[in-house]
Amino acid sequence: MGCVTPIGIGINVFTRSLFEGKQDFLPVEGRAHGEISFHYIAQVKDFDARSLLSAEQILLSERSSQFVLVAAREAIAQSGLLESIDRNKMAVVFGCSAGGRTAEEPALEKLYVEKKRVHPLIVPRSMASLGTSLVSIEYGITGPCYTVSTACASSTHAIGQAFHMVRSGMVDGAITGGHEAPLTYGFLKAWDSLRVVSPTVCRPFSIDRDGITLGEGAGVLILENLEHAQARGAIILGEIVGFGMSSDAQHMTQPKSEGAAGAMRLALYDSGSTEKDVCYINAHGTGTLLNDAMEAEAIRMIFGNATMQVPVSSTKSMHGHAMGASGAMEAIATVLALRQGHLPATAGNIHVQENLAIDVITRESRTCWPGIALSNSFAFGGLNAVVAFRTFQV
Repeated sequence: MGCVTPIGIGINVFTRSLFEGKQDFLPVEGRAHGEISFHYIAQVKDFDARSLLSAEQILLSERSSQFVLVAAREAIAQSGLLESIDRNKMAVVFGCSAGGRTAEEPALEKLYVEKKRVHPLIVPRSMASLGTSLVSIEYGITGPCYTVSTACASSTHAIGQAFHMVRSGMVDGAITGGHEAPLTYGFLKAWDSLRVVSPTVCRPFSIDRDGITLGEGAGVLILENLEHAQARGAIILGEIVGFGMSSDAQHMTQPKSEGAAGAMRLALYDSGSTEKDVCYINAHGTGTLLNDAMEAEAIRMIFGNATMQVPVSSTKSMHGHAMGASGAMEAIATVLALRQGHLPATAGNIHVQENLAIDVITRESRTCWPGIALSNSFAFGGLNAVVAFRTFQV
Protein backbone atom coordinates (compact mmCIF):
# COMPACT_ATOMS: atom_id res chain seq x y z
CA MET A 1 0.00 0.00 0.00
CA GLY A 2 1.03 3.62 -0.47
CA CYS A 3 -0.52 6.97 0.37
CA VAL A 4 -0.31 10.74 0.30
CA THR A 5 -2.73 12.14 2.88
CA PRO A 6 -3.36 15.18 5.07
CA ILE A 7 -2.23 13.17 8.11
CA GLY A 8 0.93 11.81 6.54
CA ILE A 9 2.80 11.02 3.36
CA GLY A 10 3.68 7.33 3.36
CA ILE A 11 2.09 4.38 5.12
CA ASN A 12 4.27 4.57 8.24
CA VAL A 13 3.38 8.19 9.02
CA PHE A 14 -0.27 7.64 8.07
CA THR A 15 -0.47 4.63 10.41
CA ARG A 16 0.97 6.52 13.35
CA SER A 17 -1.37 9.49 12.84
CA LEU A 18 -4.38 7.22 12.32
CA PHE A 19 -4.05 5.44 15.66
CA GLU A 20 -3.05 8.59 17.52
CA GLY A 21 -6.34 10.13 16.39
CA LYS A 22 -4.52 13.03 14.79
CA GLN A 23 -6.80 15.83 13.59
CA ASP A 24 -4.60 18.42 11.91
CA PHE A 25 -6.76 20.51 9.59
CA LEU A 26 -5.39 23.73 8.12
CA PRO A 27 -7.08 27.13 7.95
CA VAL A 28 -8.48 28.24 4.60
CA GLU A 29 -6.09 30.75 3.07
CA GLY A 30 -5.78 32.65 -0.21
CA ARG A 31 -8.66 34.09 -2.19
CA ALA A 32 -11.34 32.03 -0.48
CA HIS A 33 -10.40 33.24 2.99
CA GLY A 34 -13.15 35.46 4.33
CA GLU A 35 -15.46 34.70 1.40
CA ILE A 36 -16.82 31.37 2.59
CA SER A 37 -18.60 30.17 5.70
CA PHE A 38 -16.10 27.46 6.70
CA HIS A 39 -12.58 27.90 8.00
CA TYR A 40 -10.68 24.60 7.76
CA ILE A 41 -9.63 22.10 5.10
CA ALA A 42 -7.74 18.79 5.19
CA GLN A 43 -4.76 19.65 3.04
CA VAL A 44 -1.65 17.57 2.31
CA LYS A 45 1.36 19.23 3.91
CA ASP A 46 5.02 19.30 2.84
CA PHE A 47 4.45 17.74 -0.57
CA ASP A 48 7.30 18.80 -2.87
CA ALA A 49 6.72 17.36 -6.34
CA ARG A 50 10.08 18.69 -7.58
CA SER A 51 11.98 16.42 -5.20
CA LEU A 52 9.79 13.39 -5.89
CA LEU A 53 9.09 13.37 -9.64
CA SER A 54 10.97 13.90 -12.87
CA ALA A 55 10.81 17.18 -14.79
CA GLU A 56 8.79 15.47 -17.54
CA GLN A 57 6.27 14.07 -15.05
CA ILE A 58 5.82 17.49 -13.46
CA LEU A 59 5.29 19.08 -16.87
CA LEU A 60 2.55 16.57 -17.74
CA SER A 61 0.86 16.33 -14.35
CA GLU A 62 -1.00 18.40 -11.76
CA ARG A 63 -1.37 18.01 -8.00
CA SER A 64 -3.87 15.13 -8.02
CA SER A 65 -1.95 12.93 -10.45
CA GLN A 66 1.32 13.80 -8.69
CA PHE A 67 -0.18 12.45 -5.47
CA VAL A 68 -1.07 9.13 -7.06
CA LEU A 69 2.33 8.75 -8.76
CA VAL A 70 4.02 9.05 -5.37
CA ALA A 71 1.52 6.74 -3.62
CA ALA A 72 1.83 4.15 -6.40
CA ARG A 73 5.61 4.25 -6.18
CA GLU A 74 5.48 3.39 -2.47
CA ALA A 75 2.94 0.59 -2.96
CA ILE A 76 4.74 -0.97 -5.92
CA ALA A 77 8.11 -0.89 -4.18
CA GLN A 78 6.68 -2.50 -1.06
CA SER A 79 4.90 -5.22 -3.01
CA GLY A 80 7.79 -6.27 -5.25
CA LEU A 81 5.14 -7.53 -7.67
CA LEU A 82 6.38 -5.99 -10.90
CA GLU A 83 9.57 -8.04 -10.70
CA SER A 84 7.62 -11.25 -11.24
CA ILE A 85 4.48 -10.52 -13.25
CA ASP A 86 3.58 -10.23 -16.92
CA ARG A 87 2.65 -6.57 -17.33
CA ASN A 88 0.11 -7.55 -19.98
CA LYS A 89 -1.70 -9.29 -17.12
CA MET A 90 -1.62 -6.26 -14.84
CA ALA A 91 -4.33 -3.60 -14.50
CA VAL A 92 -4.43 0.01 -13.30
CA VAL A 93 -7.86 1.07 -12.00
CA PHE A 94 -8.14 4.37 -10.12
CA GLY A 95 -11.02 6.47 -8.89
CA CYS A 96 -11.07 10.23 -9.41
CA SER A 97 -14.14 12.46 -9.45
CA ALA A 98 -12.95 16.06 -9.70
CA GLY A 99 -10.17 15.59 -12.26
CA GLY A 100 -7.33 18.05 -12.65
CA ARG A 101 -8.93 21.11 -11.07
CA THR A 102 -5.58 22.61 -10.05
CA ALA A 103 -4.66 22.75 -13.73
CA GLU A 104 -8.05 23.50 -15.25
CA GLU A 105 -9.23 26.32 -12.99
CA PRO A 106 -6.23 28.65 -13.49
CA ALA A 107 -6.39 27.94 -17.24
CA LEU A 108 -10.06 28.93 -17.39
CA GLU A 109 -9.35 32.13 -15.51
CA LYS A 110 -6.56 32.90 -17.95
CA LEU A 111 -8.92 32.24 -20.86
CA TYR A 112 -12.04 34.06 -19.67
CA VAL A 113 -10.56 36.86 -17.55
CA GLU A 114 -7.21 37.60 -19.14
CA LYS A 115 -8.35 36.55 -22.64
CA LYS A 116 -5.11 34.66 -23.20
CA ARG A 117 -4.32 31.35 -24.80
CA VAL A 118 -4.03 28.41 -22.39
CA HIS A 119 -1.09 26.02 -22.08
CA PRO A 120 -1.07 23.33 -24.82
CA LEU A 121 -0.95 20.53 -22.21
CA ILE A 122 -4.03 21.70 -20.33
CA VAL A 123 -6.18 19.00 -21.96
CA PRO A 124 -4.26 15.97 -20.59
CA ARG A 125 -3.55 17.77 -17.30
CA SER A 126 -7.29 18.28 -16.77
CA MET A 127 -8.34 14.68 -17.44
CA ALA A 128 -9.60 12.59 -14.53
CA SER A 129 -7.79 9.63 -16.12
CA LEU A 130 -4.39 11.35 -16.11
CA GLY A 131 -3.20 9.54 -12.98
CA THR A 132 -4.05 6.16 -14.47
CA SER A 133 -2.17 6.97 -17.67
CA LEU A 134 0.92 8.31 -15.91
CA VAL A 135 1.20 5.23 -13.67
CA SER A 136 0.66 2.93 -16.65
CA ILE A 137 3.43 4.73 -18.57
CA GLU A 138 5.78 4.87 -15.59
CA TYR A 139 5.63 1.11 -15.02
CA GLY A 140 4.88 -0.23 -18.48
CA ILE A 141 1.48 -1.66 -17.52
CA THR A 142 -0.17 -2.78 -20.76
CA GLY A 143 -3.22 -4.57 -19.36
CA PRO A 144 -6.60 -2.90 -18.68
CA CYS A 145 -6.11 0.69 -17.46
CA TYR A 146 -8.99 3.06 -16.75
CA THR A 147 -10.47 5.53 -14.28
CA VAL A 148 -13.79 5.33 -12.44
CA SER A 149 -15.72 8.52 -11.65
CA THR A 150 -18.63 8.02 -9.26
CA ALA A 151 -18.25 11.07 -7.05
CA CYS A 152 -17.34 10.14 -3.45
CA ALA A 153 -17.49 6.39 -4.17
CA SER A 154 -15.00 6.53 -7.07
CA SER A 155 -12.01 4.79 -5.52
CA THR A 156 -14.11 2.19 -3.71
CA HIS A 157 -15.76 1.30 -7.02
CA ALA A 158 -12.26 1.17 -8.55
CA ILE A 159 -10.94 -1.16 -5.84
CA GLY A 160 -13.99 -3.41 -6.17
CA GLN A 161 -13.67 -3.65 -9.94
CA ALA A 162 -9.94 -4.35 -9.71
CA PHE A 163 -10.70 -7.08 -7.16
CA HIS A 164 -13.23 -8.72 -9.45
CA MET A 165 -10.80 -8.57 -12.39
CA VAL A 166 -8.11 -10.34 -10.37
CA ARG A 167 -10.50 -12.88 -8.89
CA SER A 168 -11.98 -13.73 -12.30
CA GLY A 169 -8.55 -14.35 -13.83
CA MET A 170 -8.79 -11.45 -16.28
CA VAL A 171 -5.56 -10.15 -14.74
CA ASP A 172 -3.06 -11.53 -12.23
CA GLY A 173 -2.64 -8.26 -10.37
CA ALA A 174 -3.82 -4.66 -10.20
CA ILE A 175 -2.70 -1.23 -9.06
CA THR A 176 -5.82 0.39 -7.65
CA GLY A 177 -7.10 3.14 -5.38
CA GLY A 178 -7.80 6.79 -6.04
CA HIS A 179 -6.58 10.36 -6.04
CA GLU A 180 -7.98 13.86 -5.72
CA ALA A 181 -6.73 17.45 -5.30
CA PRO A 182 -9.83 19.62 -5.63
CA LEU A 183 -9.14 22.37 -3.08
CA THR A 184 -9.26 25.26 -5.53
CA TYR A 185 -11.02 28.60 -5.14
CA GLY A 186 -13.94 27.58 -7.35
CA PHE A 187 -14.32 24.20 -5.65
CA LEU A 188 -14.39 25.72 -2.16
CA LYS A 189 -16.91 28.34 -3.27
CA ALA A 190 -19.12 25.69 -4.88
CA TRP A 191 -19.18 23.50 -1.78
CA ASP A 192 -19.86 26.53 0.38
CA SER A 193 -23.01 27.06 -1.67
CA LEU A 194 -24.18 23.53 -0.79
CA ARG A 195 -24.05 24.38 2.93
CA VAL A 196 -22.79 20.94 3.96
CA VAL A 197 -19.23 21.90 4.97
CA SER A 198 -18.52 22.23 8.68
CA PRO A 199 -17.77 25.80 9.78
CA THR A 200 -15.62 24.18 12.49
CA VAL A 201 -14.27 20.65 11.86
CA CYS A 202 -15.76 17.31 10.84
CA ARG A 203 -17.18 15.27 13.78
CA PRO A 204 -18.93 12.22 12.30
CA PHE A 205 -21.84 10.75 14.31
CA SER A 206 -21.45 13.43 16.99
CA ILE A 207 -24.51 15.01 18.56
CA ASP A 208 -23.14 18.43 17.53
CA ARG A 209 -21.90 17.48 14.06
CA ASP A 210 -22.25 20.24 11.48
CA GLY A 211 -20.80 18.99 8.18
CA ILE A 212 -17.81 17.69 6.27
CA THR A 213 -14.22 18.91 6.09
CA LEU A 214 -13.02 19.01 2.48
CA GLY A 215 -9.77 17.17 1.77
CA GLU A 216 -7.33 15.85 -0.81
CA GLY A 217 -4.84 13.03 -1.25
CA ALA A 218 -4.27 9.59 -2.76
CA GLY A 219 -4.22 5.97 -1.70
CA VAL A 220 -2.97 2.97 -3.68
CA LEU A 221 -3.26 -0.76 -3.04
CA ILE A 222 -1.59 -3.56 -4.97
CA LEU A 223 -3.90 -6.52 -5.51
CA GLU A 224 -2.64 -9.91 -6.56
CA ASN A 225 -3.93 -13.39 -7.21
CA LEU A 226 -3.43 -15.37 -3.99
CA GLU A 227 -1.63 -18.31 -5.59
CA HIS A 228 0.74 -15.96 -7.42
CA ALA A 229 1.47 -14.07 -4.20
CA GLN A 230 2.18 -17.27 -2.27
CA ALA A 231 4.37 -18.69 -5.04
CA ARG A 232 6.67 -15.66 -4.97
CA GLY A 233 6.70 -15.41 -1.17
CA ALA A 234 4.96 -12.03 -1.02
CA ILE A 235 4.16 -10.32 2.28
CA ILE A 236 0.36 -10.40 2.28
CA LEU A 237 -1.10 -7.43 4.17
CA GLY A 238 -4.71 -8.51 3.97
CA GLU A 239 -7.35 -10.12 1.80
CA ILE A 240 -10.24 -8.60 -0.11
CA VAL A 241 -13.08 -11.07 0.11
CA GLY A 242 -16.15 -9.21 -1.17
CA PHE A 243 -17.52 -6.21 -3.00
CA GLY A 244 -21.04 -4.85 -3.22
CA MET A 245 -22.56 -1.91 -5.08
CA SER A 246 -26.00 -0.44 -5.50
CA SER A 247 -27.88 2.70 -6.50
CA ASP A 248 -30.53 4.53 -4.50
CA ALA A 249 -32.29 5.67 -7.70
CA GLN A 250 -33.97 8.37 -5.65
CA HIS A 251 -32.24 11.74 -5.15
CA MET A 252 -28.99 13.50 -6.08
CA THR A 253 -28.06 14.73 -2.60
CA GLN A 254 -30.36 12.96 -0.11
CA PRO A 255 -29.05 9.44 0.56
CA LYS A 256 -31.32 6.45 1.06
CA SER A 257 -30.59 3.90 3.79
CA GLU A 258 -32.01 0.99 1.75
CA GLY A 259 -29.43 1.61 -0.98
CA ALA A 260 -26.51 1.75 1.45
CA ALA A 261 -27.73 -1.35 3.26
CA GLY A 262 -28.06 -3.14 -0.09
CA ALA A 263 -24.41 -2.53 -0.96
CA MET A 264 -23.28 -3.74 2.48
CA ARG A 265 -25.45 -6.84 2.19
CA LEU A 266 -24.05 -7.62 -1.28
CA ALA A 267 -20.45 -7.22 -0.07
CA LEU A 268 -21.12 -9.73 2.71
CA TYR A 269 -22.83 -12.12 0.31
CA ASP A 270 -19.92 -11.84 -2.14
CA SER A 271 -17.50 -12.65 0.69
CA GLY A 272 -19.43 -15.74 1.75
CA SER A 273 -19.88 -14.19 5.19
CA THR A 274 -22.80 -13.10 7.34
CA GLU A 275 -23.35 -10.11 9.60
CA LYS A 276 -22.14 -12.23 12.55
CA ASP A 277 -18.64 -12.28 11.02
CA VAL A 278 -18.24 -8.47 10.94
CA CYS A 279 -15.76 -7.06 13.46
CA TYR A 280 -15.54 -3.45 12.19
CA ILE A 281 -17.12 -0.93 9.84
CA ASN A 282 -15.09 1.95 8.44
CA ALA A 283 -18.06 4.19 7.80
CA HIS A 284 -18.57 6.69 5.01
CA GLY A 285 -19.23 8.96 8.00
CA THR A 286 -19.08 12.43 6.46
CA GLY A 287 -20.29 14.36 9.50
CA THR A 288 -23.44 15.75 7.90
CA LEU A 289 -26.82 15.39 9.61
CA LEU A 290 -28.36 13.48 6.69
CA ASN A 291 -25.51 11.10 5.82
CA ASP A 292 -24.68 9.94 9.33
CA ALA A 293 -28.32 9.31 10.22
CA MET A 294 -28.84 7.43 6.94
CA GLU A 295 -25.73 5.30 7.42
CA ALA A 296 -26.62 4.48 11.01
CA GLU A 297 -30.05 3.35 9.85
CA ALA A 298 -28.47 1.21 7.11
CA ILE A 299 -26.20 -0.44 9.67
CA ARG A 300 -29.20 -1.19 11.90
CA MET A 301 -31.00 -2.71 8.89
CA ILE A 302 -28.13 -5.18 8.44
CA PHE A 303 -27.30 -6.03 12.04
CA GLY A 304 -30.63 -5.63 13.83
CA ASN A 305 -30.43 -6.48 17.52
CA ALA A 306 -26.66 -7.09 17.22
CA THR A 307 -25.94 -3.56 15.94
CA MET A 308 -24.29 -2.38 19.16
CA GLN A 309 -21.83 -5.28 18.97
CA VAL A 310 -20.26 -3.95 15.73
CA PRO A 311 -17.68 -1.15 16.24
CA VAL A 312 -17.92 1.75 13.77
CA SER A 313 -15.59 4.68 13.10
CA SER A 314 -15.07 7.32 10.45
CA THR A 315 -11.47 8.15 9.55
CA LYS A 316 -12.71 11.19 7.61
CA SER A 317 -12.52 12.82 11.01
CA MET A 318 -8.73 12.83 10.46
CA HIS A 319 -7.99 12.84 6.73
CA GLY A 320 -11.08 14.77 5.71
CA HIS A 321 -13.39 14.06 2.81
CA ALA A 322 -11.16 13.76 -0.24
CA MET A 323 -14.06 13.09 -2.60
CA GLY A 324 -13.09 10.31 -5.03
CA ALA A 325 -9.94 9.45 -3.07
CA SER A 326 -11.64 8.96 0.30
CA GLY A 327 -12.50 5.31 -0.27
CA ALA A 328 -8.87 4.47 -1.03
CA MET A 329 -7.62 6.09 2.17
CA GLU A 330 -10.36 4.34 4.13
CA ALA A 331 -9.57 0.97 2.54
CA ILE A 332 -5.95 1.38 3.64
CA ALA A 333 -7.09 2.39 7.14
CA THR A 334 -9.31 -0.71 7.27
CA VAL A 335 -6.49 -3.05 6.26
CA LEU A 336 -4.20 -1.42 8.84
CA ALA A 337 -6.84 -1.82 11.53
CA LEU A 338 -7.20 -5.55 10.85
CA ARG A 339 -3.46 -6.06 10.53
CA GLN A 340 -2.67 -4.20 13.76
CA GLY A 341 -5.61 -5.58 15.70
CA HIS A 342 -6.68 -2.04 16.61
CA LEU A 343 -9.59 0.03 15.37
CA PRO A 344 -9.08 3.79 14.86
CA ALA A 345 -11.28 6.20 16.78
CA THR A 346 -13.51 8.89 15.32
CA ALA A 347 -11.48 12.00 16.13
CA GLY A 348 -13.32 15.02 17.49
CA ASN A 349 -16.40 13.02 18.50
CA ILE A 350 -16.86 13.32 22.25
CA HIS A 351 -20.62 12.75 22.49
CA VAL A 352 -22.22 10.33 20.03
CA GLN A 353 -25.81 11.09 19.06
CA GLU A 354 -27.53 8.38 21.07
CA ASN A 355 -30.55 7.84 18.84
CA LEU A 356 -28.25 6.78 15.99
CA ALA A 357 -28.01 3.56 18.02
CA ILE A 358 -24.65 2.38 16.66
CA ASP A 359 -21.38 1.67 18.49
CA VAL A 360 -19.12 4.57 17.44
CA ILE A 361 -15.48 4.35 18.53
CA THR A 362 -14.55 7.65 20.21
CA ARG A 363 -11.59 9.12 22.10
CA GLU A 364 -9.11 6.25 21.56
CA SER A 365 -8.60 3.12 19.46
CA ARG A 366 -9.94 -0.29 20.46
CA THR A 367 -8.64 -3.79 20.12
CA CYS A 368 -10.16 -5.89 17.36
CA TRP A 369 -11.05 -9.56 17.10
CA PRO A 370 -10.35 -11.30 13.75
CA GLY A 371 -13.26 -11.05 11.35
CA ILE A 372 -14.66 -9.25 8.34
CA ALA A 373 -14.31 -5.46 8.06
CA LEU A 374 -16.46 -3.34 5.76
CA SER A 375 -15.30 -0.10 4.13
CA ASN A 376 -18.30 1.99 3.06
CA SER A 377 -18.57 4.70 0.39
CA PHE A 378 -21.89 6.37 -0.45
CA ALA A 379 -21.83 9.07 -3.12
CA PHE A 380 -24.04 11.90 -4.33
CA GLY A 381 -26.53 10.54 -6.82
CA GLY A 382 -27.08 7.50 -4.59
CA LEU A 383 -24.06 5.53 -5.86
CA ASN A 384 -22.98 3.05 -3.19
CA ALA A 385 -19.92 0.83 -2.93
CA VAL A 386 -18.66 -1.40 -0.10
CA VAL A 387 -15.50 -3.51 0.08
CA ALA A 388 -15.10 -6.39 2.56
CA PHE A 389 -11.65 -7.19 3.96
CA ARG A 390 -10.23 -9.73 6.38
CA THR A 391 -6.83 -10.52 7.84
CA PHE A 392 -5.08 -13.06 5.63
CA GLN A 393 -4.79 -16.46 7.28
CA VAL A 394 -2.61 -19.22 5.86
